[in-house]
Amino acid sequence: MTTTAPPAPSPAAAAVEPLRPDALRVERHFRAPPERVFRAWTAAEELRRWSDPDPRDAEAEVDLRVGGRYRIAMARADGTVHRVTGVYREIDPPRRLVYTWRWESMPGSPETVVTVDFRARPDGGTDLVLVHEGLPSDDARARHAHGWGASIDKLAAVVGEPAGAGAVEGGARAAGA
Repeated sequence: MTTTAPPAPSPAAAAVEPLRPDALRVERHFRAPPERVFRAWTAAEELRRWSDPDPRDAEAEVDLRVGGRYRIAMARADGTVHRVTGVYREIDPPRRLVYTWRWESMPGSPETVVTVDFRARPDGGTDLVLVHEGLPSDDARARHAHGWGASIDKLAAVVGEPAGAGAVEGGARAAGA
């Protein structure tokens, strides 16, 4: 199996860092307040605009309650549709969101867990910290690192970030477990 590294980040890209063999961490500063970033993460009409790392919109369904489900469908030019689904485990607006993540379009893919913290900054902005745990391989972690980085760059545009704003110093980093 060939593992490829994600492309080099743009200056405004999120910092993506492996934590341990089955997890990765993404950090990004936004000038927008936590309430705005949380809403973009949890409202279907906004989630569809940034959740597909490709330059297109996704389909999104959201039942935002503990035990509620979400579903995201990402169509490709060749007709392939990638679907991810999960269940909300913790919802603490606008501070924290925890949910499961499973590729519906990939039979046998494991259920993983995504934790997103929206930390208020003294300047009114948000430090977003995402941890995605349970990734089954180095290849899966690399693909998710690329996908989360590109999606969070699109999220920045959705919440009104100016071009180049909010970069975490150092860009993408690789670190040991």
